[in-house]
Amino acid sequence: MRRAAACLALLPILALLAGPRPAAAAAEFLDGVFTQGGFAIGRTAPGAAVRFDGRTVQVGPDGRFVIGFHRDDPTEMTLEIETTDGAASTQAVRIEPRAYDIQRIDGLPPRKVTPAEAVLQRIRAEADLVRAARTRDSAPTWFDSGWIWPVEGRITGVFGSQRVLNGQPRQPHYGIDIAAPTGTPVVAPADGVVSLRHRDMYFSGGTLMIDHGRGLASAFLHMETIEVAEGETVRQGQRIGTVGATGRATGPHLDWRVNWFGKRLDAALFVPPMGE
Repeated sequence: MRRAAACLALLPILALLAGPRPAAAAAEFLDGVFTQGGFAIGRTAPGAAVRFDGRTVQVGPDGRFVIGFHRDDPTEMTLEIETTDGAASTQAVRIEPRAYDIQRIDGLPPRKVTPAEAVLQRIRAEADLVRAARTRDSAPTWFDSGWIWPVEGRITGVFGSQRVLNGQPRQPHYGIDIAAPTGTPVVAPADGVVSLRHRDMYFSGGTLMIDHGRGLASAFLHMETIEVAEGETVRQGQRIGTVGATGRATGPHLDWRVNWFGKRLDAALFVPPMGE
């Protein structure tokens, strides 16, 4: 059911914009997947101030705004709206919880669990670059292009899974892993602007990020080649690089991720089932 909703993501928006406007200080949701890792596109009165989960959300001239739900967000969150005439409302946004695959591995050598301090410094510096790219709040709604898979292949890793190594929980897996031979073309899943290009990050190797507007951003990890430049505008379906096994990867694959600012979303919820 969630996938069925995701298949329609963003497609009916232009038609809906011609419909009746919501009442003052109210919001209606045009589209969305209301589950942990999901997202929603809402509309309210143009010029209204919108806050979701404590964050001020950009509202376009058409009244549209975007919100996202992290892997571990609670099942009820708050949407606050205040219109230009002072009318205000608070709406509850309810999202479905998900069960995640947790794998426990014990008996590993410590060096396999905790990197050396010199490596940790590199990891922190690279994480700062990624966090900076995620703060972008571009006004254009490039995501209106709709979404496609950046590459097709066997799914080998899913959103939300997590490993516990020697009793220490590792960072959950926030992407979807798609196995494909090294050199397989990767295309932009939606329109946007390249916000980060890095040839060799410690964990993710060749790393590319695309800003899709309003806080939505894609990341592509372990790439063999990156064929677009930082600041370049890309269109859906445009070749942006190739699949690789760079960084800490056990084989060639693309790790595709989607964020709404710091919230990690499930990329699989933005696209129809592979092959359709």
